[in-house]
Amino acid sequence: MILNTKFSSKSLVKDLIPYSRELITGGLFMLLYVTCWPILAWLAGRLVPAIGEGNLEQVLRIILIALTIFFVQKIAQYIQDTILAIPSLKISQRIRQDLFRKIQSIQIQSLEKLSSGDITYRLTEDADRVGEVIYKTIQDTTPCIFQLIAVIFYMFYIDIKLSLSTLLIAPIITLLVGKLGESVLLTEEKSQARISKLASLLSESIQVLPLIRAYGAENWLQEKFNKQVDSHRQAKYKAIKQVALQHPVVGFIEAFGILIVLAIGALRINVGAINAADFSSFFAALLMLIDPISHLTTNFNELQQGQASLRRLKEIEKQPRESDEKLLPLVAKENSSGIIFEKICFSYQANEEVLHDINIKIRPGEKVALVGPSGAGKSTIFSLLLKFISPQSGKILINGSNLEETITSQVRNKMAIVPQKVNILSGSILDSIKFGRTASFDQVVKAAKIANAHSFIIKMPNGYNTHIEERGSNLSGGQLQRISIARAVLRNPSILLLDEATSALDAEAERSVQMGLNQAMLNRTVLIIAHRLSTTQEADKIILLENGRISETGKHDELMKKTGKYRELCEKQFIRDLKE
Repeated sequence: MILNTKFSSKSLVKDLIPYSRELITGGLFMLLYVTCWPILAWLAGRLVPAIGEGNLEQVLRIILIALTIFFVQKIAQYIQDTILAIPSLKISQRIRQDLFRKIQSIQIQSLEKLSSGDITYRLTEDADRVGEVIYKTIQDTTPCIFQLIAVIFYMFYIDIKLSLSTLLIAPIITLLVGKLGESVLLTEEKSQARISKLASLLSESIQVLPLIRAYGAENWLQEKFNKQVDSHRQAKYKAIKQVALQHPVVGFIEAFGILIVLAIGALRINVGAINAADFSSFFAALLMLIDPISHLTTNFNELQQGQASLRRLKEIEKQPRESDEKLLPLVAKENSSGIIFEKICFSYQANEEVLHDINIKIRPGEKVALVGPSGAGKSTIFSLLLKFISPQSGKILINGSNLEETITSQVRNKMAIVPQKVNILSGSILDSIKFGRTASFDQVVKAAKIANAHSFIIKMPNGYNTHIEERGSNLSGGQLQRISIARAVLRNPSILLLDEATSALDAEAERSVQMGLNQAMLNRTVLIIAHRLSTTQEADKIILLENGRISETGKHDELMKKTGKYRELCEKQFIRDLKE
């Protein structure tokens, strides 16, 4: 992939190798396009004297030939541009695909530190800008360079001394453009950083807009947004001013250079070193240098902007990723089954331990409820099981295999999670239940029936093909949760993780969802994060976590007999002993 810290000819050539057929074909038409320029310059040299002599027949003949050359050149340019667009656009496409694949493999802890709006901007705007630079490098910059070479060679063919004096101004232009380009790069990086912050704020604002309205905080949010917009405007304006400065400065140097060439040309004609016809061809060729130089100047500015985008994309590339290298397959070992936590300690930040000396044994088919106040470490246990994070000490065993030494995908294939906050991508209900799995329609229906979702799905306008809007806005919370359960059931996991799937529902919706959960839990090992302690009463084992430690373990009725924290929490929720 072309995600080096800078665009380089070496990396670009490497990425272009698979498209050699398109490059050769496009290159042949580019050669035809470039060859036409010296011919047109030669014709211009013949046209000027013919006009001066009033030779109408000669003028018309030269014009007709020139029009034919122009026609051939433009056809060649069209074919060149369309063919060379194929590899550049495919490389751009692959960059975006590789980046998205990378994002999916970034370690969860690192991913959570990145703003969703910023990631979106990098994956769209920054990737587009990099792709545009690649496209222009192949389709525009390369022909311009060859055009310059062809025309300059023709100029040297006409008059070496005049050509050398003409080219003295080229280093001046190059140095000036380079200095201005460095300044453009720094300013553009700042501008892109500001727009990323703006995209992040916009993304966050849309998600919490109902809350903003409920608190009457629209003016506060508008002011915050206005400040970000103004900050971006200032940075963008500074970048535009620097780019705008290049055009008059380079243009002035070009005009000054042309006037100098005319003066030198007049001197050369005066001493008989060159005739008027050849000087006309030379001057026409000189004018043909202006357009490619202008294109190269513009493309150089865009290259600097592309470098800024490339650096931002590279920041994603540097994020640590999950890796299954040197890991072993998940194999059940003899006399070892279930899930075991051995002396697990975990910290998100140094000196802030979230879990301390956690020891848990869960037998196959057992239903275990994790309870305790917020921040006690319940969700962290789920994250450890799913290998989103790794413990600082201790180990977790599944059927005797150490999770840290086991292929991550195989571990996760044994599990399914029903989260508290349902996350469903827009699309059909059928696709939402399949969620990337290959399954027949009958299998999906069976999973939906187990999740108590089939009855409401078939009443929808298009049944299983009903489209779910963004964030599931056209379905109720209970319906979304049952689709989430069906999705988990279809995975057919041996371990089911339930993150209090009914805590945000009303009583009626909770009953429907609970029916689905009860069926989904059959013949599976189940871990439940419970906030409503009414859901823990049927658990085979209840584990109470406090400040990252296990303070109580047992069944509901056993813990209710004690005067511990669990009984206190139950009494606060008006839950009594099962025997009462």
